[in-house]
Amino acid sequence: MQEASLLENQDGEALVAAVNQVMPFGKYKGRRLLELPEPYLVWFYQQGFPKGKLGDQLALMYEIKLNGLETMLRPLLRP
Repeated sequence: MQEASLLENQDGEALVAAVNQVMPFGKYKGRRLLELPEPYLVWFYQQGFPKGKLGDQLALMYEIKLNGLETMLRPLLRP
């Protein structure tokens, strides 16, 4: 997992992109990753996140929700 690389961008663009990334498949297709329910992210954690950028972003959202940081990041959501 490359969580650190998502946060290294000086301007935080990668974090903003992860928060606003739209889920491309599954039960919650069309929802932004920050808006995914925690149990769904826990399921991914247990089953294994997809490979690539989306998997890294989902893993980051899992950590964000696990640590109670979701409210702090809500202002990053784009309309």
